[in-house]
Amino acid sequence: MSGSVWAGAAVAVVTAGYALFSRRLATTVVSAPMVFTGCGIAIGPIGLGLLDLKHDAGPVLTLVEAALTLVLFTDAMSVRRRDLRLGGFLPGRLLGIGLPLTIGAGWLLAWPLLPGLTLWELALLGAVLAPTDAALGKTAVSDRRVPPLVRGGLNVESGLNDGMALPFFVLFLAALPGTMASEEGAAGVFWRALVLSTAWGLVAGGLGGWLLRWSRARGWISGDWQQTFVLAVAVGSYAVAVAFDGSGFIAAWVAGFAFGVSVRRSGPAKASADSAKASADASAKTPAEPPAAVDDSAGLAGHLADLLASLSFLVFGAVLLGPTLDDLDWRIIVYAVLSLTVVRMLPVVLSLAGTGLALPTVAYIGWFGPRGLASVVFGLLLVEEHVPGLQLLGRVIAVTVALSILLHGMSAVVLAKRYGTWYRKAADRRPLREDLPGDGEAGHSFTAR
Repeated sequence: MSGSVWAGAAVAVVTAGYALFSRRLATTVVSAPMVFTGCGIAIGPIGLGLLDLKHDAGPVLTLVEAALTLVLFTDAMSVRRRDLRLGGFLPGRLLGIGLPLTIGAGWLLAWPLLPGLTLWELALLGAVLAPTDAALGKTAVSDRRVPPLVRGGLNVESGLNDGMALPFFVLFLAALPGTMASEEGAAGVFWRALVLSTAWGLVAGGLGGWLLRWSRARGWISGDWQQTFVLAVAVGSYAVAVAFDGSGFIAAWVAGFAFGVSVRRSGPAKASADSAKASADASAKTPAEPPAAVDDSAGLAGHLADLLASLSFLVFGAVLLGPTLDDLDWRIIVYAVLSLTVVRMLPVVLSLAGTGLALPTVAYIGWFGPRGLASVVFGLLLVEEHVPGLQLLGRVIAVTVALSILLHGMSAVVLAKRYGTWYRKAADRRPLREDLPGDGEAGHSFTAR
């Protein structure tokens, strides 16, 4: 049997094993990313040697790119405009002020700690490690003791900042000599990857949402095929953009937004009336569908995104983290620690200045900025682009994400409980800014990963 067959068998065993204990593990500090990353190390080059980036680069990149595409689409699709209106100052400030400051801080802090990297390689590192992943500390954004404003703000931030970091990543990559993106130049990349990909995403998502709403109103599409249709729109938006040398990730992210807006455009009242009329008209021709099959049209894409994201952490452990453990340097560890603390928390403090949020709330939001799937995918894309400083960049990214998986995963349950207890006692004594509503916590697929 070939090595790839054994690797596939190992992946299947790990996935099945975690599934059997998933509900039990959900009540502990052991998260899915921890399990899959650890198993990845075991089957990688420093373990059983079943999965190696040198021999399995094609399938590995395809897997992680598919995972990020679906996550970008489903996360953007689930964000509603009211998520940004109800207590929207929190995600607005975290994304509009905090994210650029995080990229800049990561860029500047790497300068003295990581000699040997060029200016644009340092900028790339800042962009790669800026996006957050709520899945690494999901208790922090799902525990009902945490006020809805905070849960919603962290969820919306996590769902959007990976897409918002993409333009920085793409432009920094184009400015770096020696990469494939640099051959087209910054102007060409800006035109194809940002302008055309965005335009195509708007068309694909908007048209896809309109077609789904049109078919629903006539009762022509079954619940199961609604979910397949959503998956097809996500894949199609990515594939067409890549075919025209654009950014498939940006197209998928924008398409998710446009799709969600288009599907909801008719409004709840009209949608309910259309659905009821379509059901009555079609009742004599087709069997009745379970309501959940109609309402949860993103279910298949969301579940597949969750699975692929988990497998991406297994790949991360095997091909990035495992080899890095053999060649650690104190500068890399120091930068990783600072990336999860100073680089994240200082921009959060600055972005939330003047909002009236209490210090424990600002600290809680600042700490829960885990680095996860987006950073892993961006890191592997650097391999594909042949970035000159890849070896050092890869080690820094691997250590930072690994520390985040461990520290944020282990602290989520404890800190959510303590912060929730503080909030309940403080709210009993006086009105708090945290008492504002926040609807962003509901409906996002990434909270389940």
